[in-house]
Amino acid sequence: MSVDPTRDALRAELPVTDRRLVAAGITTAVLEGGDGPPVVLLHGPGESAFHWMRVIPSLCAAHRVVAPDLPGHGASGAAPDGGPASTVDWLDELVDQSCDSPPVVVGATLGGAVAARFAAAHPGRLDALVLVDTLGLTAFAPDPRFGQALNGFLARPDRTTQEELWRVCAYDVDRIRDALGATWESAVGYHLGRIATPAGMAGLGSLMQEFALQAIPPNELERIEAPTTLVWGRHDLATELAVAEGASARYGWPLHVIERCADAPALEQPEALLETLRTSIGRMEVTR
Repeated sequence: MSVDPTRDALRAELPVTDRRLVAAGITTAVLEGGDGPPVVLLHGPGESAFHWMRVIPSLCAAHRVVAPDLPGHGASGAAPDGGPASTVDWLDELVDQSCDSPPVVVGATLGGAVAARFAAAHPGRLDALVLVDTLGLTAFAPDPRFGQALNGFLARPDRTTQEELWRVCAYDVDRIRDALGATWESAVGYHLGRIATPAGMAGLGSLMQEFALQAIPPNELERIEAPTTLVWGRHDLATELAVAEGASARYGWPLHVIERCADAPALEQPEALLETLRTSIGRMEVTR
């Protein structure tokens, strides 16, 4: 159980528990709830499992939901030093401890790159894979507007630069703020408080270096056997839609484009993301 009052308050709004487990030597914070076929949710850089707060309640109605904080993020321990294989081992052990059958793994941005490498390394471990605005399909070369905001935040992580970054991560951040109210302010404050530390920056940099800055080799992606779906915000400035279109054509992965959305569909267009999950994965009956 957390001893952080902000984390506890965010968790209390969701139908989940906040558990700690050890995977690949890393103490890992995991939000868990629901019952049914398992779904593992992997968030993006500088965030936590609360990235999924707007879709977790609906998913929990029909599924066992497992949403960990990535290594070095949220309330999880430091990222491993052994490169991508170590983080893939972390996910392998987490799935082994938290899922009683092969899960659907849904990864957003950085979490998508981790999920893709896991799927390639462990055929048969996943029921399906959903990559949401994932990094790693190409070398990281964001739109200049995104790059400027990101560099500003990394140089001086505070409320001002965080807001500037969210204005390029979302198509309409004010819409998210209006929908979530005080919960949004609590969540962004929680994430800022963890990333704006030397340890937080180190954890972020480690995973980005391992998974996101360079493209995952195509021969590795070709080893993915699990049914794979791409979900993309049309206005993604971190990885343009053309990258997803190219991957869809190359690997035969269906692509679903979400309108009026940048790279955070789970927060910006949760109903559209849930509908995409419902229609793209045959047995996954997400209820609202």
